[in-house]
Amino acid sequence: MSAALPRIIVTSGEPAGIGPDICLALAEIQCDAQLVIAADLTLLQDRVGQLSRPCRLKAWQPGAPTPAQPGVLHVWHEPRAAPTDAGKLEPRNSHYVLKLLDMALTGIASGDFAAMVTAPVQKSVINEAGIPFSGHTEYLAEKLATPRPVMLLVSQQLRVALATTHLPLRAVADAIQPRLLDEVLAVIDNDLRHKWAISRPRIAVCGLNPHAGEGGHLGDEEQRIIAPAIERARHRGLDVYGPFPADTLFVARNLEPYDAVLAMYHDQGLPVLKHAGFGHAVNVTLGLPIVRTSVDHGTALDLAGTGRADSGSLVAAVRLAADLSRRARASAVA
Repeated sequence: MSAALPRIIVTSGEPAGIGPDICLALAEIQCDAQLVIAADLTLLQDRVGQLSRPCRLKAWQPGAPTPAQPGVLHVWHEPRAAPTDAGKLEPRNSHYVLKLLDMALTGIASGDFAAMVTAPVQKSVINEAGIPFSGHTEYLAEKLATPRPVMLLVSQQLRVALATTHLPLRAVADAIQPRLLDEVLAVIDNDLRHKWAISRPRIAVCGLNPHAGEGGHLGDEEQRIIAPAIERARHRGLDVYGPFPADTLFVARNLEPYDAVLAMYHDQGLPVLKHAGFGHAVNVTLGLPIVRTSVDHGTALDLAGTGRADSGSLVAAVRLAADLSRRARASAVA
């Protein structure tokens, strides 16, 4: 790998979705990284023709160089199990989708890549193929034996982490437990220090209930679980504050003192962040021993193959992965 530019593997995701489309857009951007796309080369060639993209594809093999050439994408080929029509899911390709993730992990372990970026996958079709799968975050955590992965969404200066991710709302309150919050806060603090080089991160914590429980009248999780977890974190030397009512915490002047917010569940924190920067926000998995970023959106089957898919989030994810990789390398050298 070049000493100057990190090499990043980009998995193209669900073949029937917009993942292949937005990967092709990477041939047209300026980026301080070498890029390799993990995909079926024939799939990308088909989309080049379908979208009339000014893009040339070159087959890549592990260990090969990746010289930067305008309009050229290097592709690590993995064949699909079945043909793909844009917008039409095919369960037989589910193993192919997961194989792309495994290839990226293998490439990082071998030193070919400094980071991975993932285009969106379709959880439903993977499950329909008989494969238990709840998302990238959980899959990568299991593969890397990571006990506590944490989902963080980043948009400009706003960073929102989640205590729970893909759970039904009725299950969230039971999942908010002391050990969970202790571990999640430790992961956020550690990664903001080491991946973002923030010397003393300030973390704001949302309450679970409206008005942060209204003194116990609207729920007591804040008093029983969340506030004690914040106090334990402060005793460990972390700068953690709250619990705050989510409806007022996400006002700009209230957010200003903090480097990150911990929301209790998916739809507490992410609608605010996506409203502020949808299409340009980045999903980062904290707690992993590698750098992994992703887009902030799904497969958008209705847009696949139309040329109307916005590649902004993937471009932002690639650029953030490059930044985090350079910081990690600088930290290792220091």
